[in-house]
Amino acid sequence: MDKTELISKYESKLILKNYSKKTVEVYVSALGIFLSYIQSNEVQHVTSKTLEDFYRHAAVELGYGYSMMKQLLASVKFLYEEVLKKDIDFDFRIKMKKPSTIPEMLSVEEVQRLLNSFTNLKHKAIFTLCYSAGLRLGEILNIKLSDIDSDRMQIRIEQAKVKKDRYSILSPKVLELLRDYVKEYKPKKYLFEGQKGGKYSSSSVQQLMRRHRKKANIKKKATPHTLRHSFATHLLDNGIDIRFIQELLGHKHISTTQIYTHVSSRSLKDVQIPVENLKI
Repeated sequence: MDKTELISKYESKLILKNYSKKTVEVYVSALGIFLSYIQSNEVQHVTSKTLEDFYRHAAVELGYGYSMMKQLLASVKFLYEEVLKKDIDFDFRIKMKKPSTIPEMLSVEEVQRLLNSFTNLKHKAIFTLCYSAGLRLGEILNIKLSDIDSDRMQIRIEQAKVKKDRYSILSPKVLELLRDYVKEYKPKKYLFEGQKGGKYSSSSVQQLMRRHRKKANIKKKATPHTLRHSFATHLLDNGIDIRFIQELLGHKHISTTQIYTHVSSRSLKDVQIPVENLKI
């Protein structure tokens, strides 16, 4: 089986198992890295030592970090277990220490400056909805007109990251903004569409973020996803229960949501400092 045929079979298997489009792209890309390391015609004869050497090469020589290494592990594991049906004496569950990072977020004032920097109604609607509902960029661009429920003041997020539908909140103020936008732009299917129809481009949104970040004099390396982080942190600041925030964000595990406790100003303000009980 040559490289092209193998990749085609691999991709088909992922699609049949109902992996998301994004996951398929990530797995196929990681597979390409692995096949470039070995000779594709030797893929059937790979040993545990070959795999150990490959992962060491990826970590040390290619300098891949935690996320990329996890993708490589998952991709090659899928190749041998699901596509080639071959047993290899290798434990793909390598325990790697996940780096402890705190998400970048914007203050309420910075979000205000960012949203006020938009004069284009469509662009303002995209970023306002991103912040007000805590949505991922892909989720924003997948929203259909029929997903906006103005009666229940909810937004239906269909088949999100964890392959599970959910609802997020719809602010009355944002609903008015969306109505103005729809009246002017008249989208047909998706809430945000390109000039020729179809979904609006994610790269265009990323580009807009970079441009307006400068315009709003925001020094942080903020992305559209930063608005999702800011949404969660500001909810926590306002005393909203973390399990409710978990539901809104669509997190499978509460531990994922708990990262926001590290950046919430409320959590710091609420700490009763022991020295305050002393007479000094």
